[in-house]
Amino acid sequence: MTLGCSYTQQPDKPVRRKANHMRAVGIMVHGGPEVLEVVDLPEVHAEPGQVRIRVHASAVNPTDTMARNGSRAELQKVDPPPYVPGMDIAGIVDEIGDNVSTEVKVGDAIMGMVVPKGSHGAYREQIVLDARAVVPAPAGTSHVEACTLPMNGLTARQSLDLLGLSSGQALAVTGAAGAYGGYVIQLAKIDGLTVIADASEADDELVASLGADIVVRRGDDVASRILEHFPNGVDGLADGAVLNELAIPAVRDGGAFTSVRGFKGDPQRGVTFTATSVRTYDCETEKLDRLRQLAESGALTLRVADTYPPERASDAHRRLEAGGTRGRLVIEF
Repeated sequence: MTLGCSYTQQPDKPVRRKANHMRAVGIMVHGGPEVLEVVDLPEVHAEPGQVRIRVHASAVNPTDTMARNGSRAELQKVDPPPYVPGMDIAGIVDEIGDNVSTEVKVGDAIMGMVVPKGSHGAYREQIVLDARAVVPAPAGTSHVEACTLPMNGLTARQSLDLLGLSSGQALAVTGAAGAYGGYVIQLAKIDGLTVIADASEADDELVASLGADIVVRRGDDVASRILEHFPNGVDGLADGAVLNELAIPAVRDGGAFTSVRGFKGDPQRGVTFTATSVRTYDCETEKLDRLRQLAESGALTLRVADTYPPERASDAHRRLEAGGTRGRLVIEF
């Protein structure tokens, strides 16, 4: 299912691809959205164990803005610029290396997660990935829709795996209207959990439609509203809103808490703290393919907010950072 409308490309002057080159969106220097530019990169080829994808769509995620603004400059400086952000792709397999056991074939529509390094990021029209990092795109979906699933879906899956809750237990989700939060809710319901989630007044209906059993008003004091429904605290909490310490009181003694930005709370009340880091789920073919199956069945909702051409990637970042986007912005190549 797609929410929102598609972007109508303005008559920008096209950036022509050189022979044996491809277009990408990258940065030469860190800064605001305006530093994003279309760059030419050399063509790549699949080596043993790899597949090459003609990328048609790349989702824009908050982690991409951190790659752009300098938050990860220390990690990036081991490689020369341009630095190409992006962790989600969908497109068509156009080359397969030797010793590939995957079932995908040349011409197949696929989706995959990218772990960025230097110019190896998702914002490029051609990329080589380990064959285990890609699976068929959900049947009946467009490239734009399919690219919204891999990274956020795997992040949500990992959060639930780290929390380790059992069917019938209670999970709280903050940032529930976002892509990560929405997938956490839907996967948690599939796992048999009771879900209490936060939302602004404008997002009440959306969060309820994703499957939340109880919706409370979002904000820095959301823990107190969760405790109104679960006086002893919930069994686990997935903190997509990055509230960190402010959300911990909502978790019961001996419960579990997972963050998405590396936060780990101080030891207290027997709460187990983990940091969700989706990069460790790279090449988890079975987990990614399970997400495909769930999307095909309608159990997971693929949400697209808008699409942009590569020349307007800065506008996509600007809009994401302004907040309030429901669903993913997507760069179309």
